[in-house]
Amino acid sequence: MRVDPFYVVNLSSALDQTQATQQQLSQELSSGRRFSAIGDDPVAAAQNVQLLNQIQRDDSFTQINSLTQGLLQVTDSALGSVVTQLNQAVSLATQANNGTLNSSDLKAISNQLAGVRDEVLSLANTTYQGQYVFGGSQTGTTPFTLNNATTPATVTYNGDANVNTLVSPNGQSIQLNLPGDQIFTSATANVLATLNNLIADYASGGAGSGVADTAALSTALNFVGQQRVTIDNSINRLSAASGAATEEATQLTVAQTNLVQADIASVSTQLALTQSQQTALINVISALGQGSLFDHLQA
Repeated sequence: MRVDPFYVVNLSSALDQTQATQQQLSQELSSGRRFSAIGDDPVAAAQNVQLLNQIQRDDSFTQINSLTQGLLQVTDSALGSVVTQLNQAVSLATQANNGTLNSSDLKAISNQLAGVRDEVLSLANTTYQGQYVFGGSQTGTTPFTLNNATTPATVTYNGDANVNTLVSPNGQSIQLNLPGDQIFTSATANVLATLNNLIADYASGGAGSGVADTAALSTALNFVGQQRVTIDNSINRLSAASGAATEEATQLTVAQTNLVQADIASVSTQLALTQSQQTALINVISALGQGSLFDHLQA
């Protein structure tokens, strides 16, 4: 019986293909992965890279969130303490303005206000992990310095007005700081200058401009409270963004696992079928006088 050589070639080619398929399926079965190289499934490999990049982005944001949450909480705590100190200062100034205190009492209140001023100044120079939180982008420079050589004393701001932000994975911009000049030496409500004015008002034992400066301090107190709302909002937004990033990373990890993970049952079935096809092809080739399987593999 004459056999068409093209038929034989096709049989050999089919056998080569089943052997390649068997090798690929065996690799999937042993590794548990659908593909080990881009060429195995270019579309799935590209999707895998995209998913891994998104997961890494979410994970990076979650890691940064811990440090950033700490920064915002320290800032919020400092501003809360400033509010407490300013309330005390308003109370002291109101007492000094009631007209019943003598010169010695007023000087004592001036000293107490100086203590409040020093505490507020210290809070304005708050640090977090070695960085000043109220210096704008100048986190390595002490934001505020006091000059007691003048009357009233003066305070200099050494930072800048830069606002730092963090962009969440969904594109939300979250404010991370309040420049110190926006809180403590604002033209609208100058906290430190007003405290220095009040200290000078009572230092000589007289009331001076105490009433007007007390009103200015009350305005400054309200202003600090308003500024603090910005930080509180940032804390809430950061917490929500972090939760969303964690949830998204979990969902993407499941999707990525499903994408690359081999379907063991399906692969096992395909492998058994491929092995059966290979056996059938070898039998046909042998029957046509093309040699044994060993001969074919050595060809």
